[in-house]
Amino acid sequence: MKRSALSTHAARLSALSLGLATVVALSGCDTLNDWLAPDRVNYKAAETAPSLNVPSDLSTADISQRYAAPPKVNALGGGTERALTPAGNATLGVPTAQDPYGMHVERDSDRRWLVVDGRTPDQVWPQLQEFWQESGFTLKTDAPQTGIMATDWAENRANIPDDWFRKSIGKLVDFAYSSGTRDMFRTQVDRAANGSTDISVTHSAMEEVLTGQDKTSSRWEARPRNPALEAAFLAKIMEKFGLTDAQAKQLITDARPAGAKVAVETAGNASTLDIAEPFDRAWLRVGLALDRTNFTVDNRDREKGLYYVHYSDSMQELKKDGLFGKFFSSNTPTPTRQFLVNVRPKADSMTQVAVVDSNGQLDGSSDAQRIVSLLHAQLN
Repeated sequence: MKRSALSTHAARLSALSLGLATVVALSGCDTLNDWLAPDRVNYKAAETAPSLNVPSDLSTADISQRYAAPPKVNALGGGTERALTPAGNATLGVPTAQDPYGMHVERDSDRRWLVVDGRTPDQVWPQLQEFWQESGFTLKTDAPQTGIMATDWAENRANIPDDWFRKSIGKLVDFAYSSGTRDMFRTQVDRAANGSTDISVTHSAMEEVLTGQDKTSSRWEARPRNPALEAAFLAKIMEKFGLTDAQAKQLITDARPAGAKVAVETAGNASTLDIAEPFDRAWLRVGLALDRTNFTVDNRDREKGLYYVHYSDSMQELKKDGLFGKFFSSNTPTPTRQFLVNVRPKADSMTQVAVVDSNGQLDGSSDAQRIVSLLHAQLN
């Protein structure tokens, strides 16, 4: 019997999770502190590489002029007014007794997000646009109306070995070197309680693997997300918002535990999730969980509590073989069914999560119930 894409993905997700645990166990040097080092991340150098260095089928969509980044301003002038912290920082957040830097980090297992006090999503959005562009990325998605910002695929040039040949000669043709990996980052910006804003970063990764007996061809395979790399970019965002390197790293280290128990409720042939926390926090966590289960959020309607999603196979963007596939690619991804994930208050401190149909009724289909199962696994 042929399994659906979602069924296959459920098994693949478990394998990737196991693979990530194995990588962490075997790679003792790749700790959070290592990824926070300044020389571990470098996407800027890739800007000078010719287009042939980009894997086939990678989108290079331009940023909408409507959302173009504003001119740079000094720390205290222009745009959102910054406040001075007790330590003398000009921070984008609003300092409080609990958060003297005007921001803090929360975490749920290996998932972290930044909470910026006293600022709305509209106030932090231009700074995030600048941040990703200054970091060497092109924005593929730039949609403040949905709170989603995503980069195009890019190469971390810091992963390329700096051997003696590259040091002496290779710098002249540095674009010819490649790490064989590509990364993409998705930023989710949400309005939170008490006038604050939640910012999360989700990492997606692909690796080019040589194939065939003579190793002359290649294919792109998915790699597990790197939570430490996500944390490193959160730290860099905090520096953009006015903190020092040491202060940002300290907030990452001191991340406050978050999360609540998630229970499965079954009625007939449909299951729902009950999360023991208010809507604001549950809305954020469900969005993070969707990102990490390889779903693409086509749209979000916070007022209706709806995420419009479809299953997205990263291989569709990197399916052609290596360099030559760029010239012979004509296929387009097959359209997939859209699902509606509903997040709604059930009580003062209880939120229900369900997959519903276009009429708002529980979706009891097997694919919809697999989504509920995947969300339950991610939220626990």
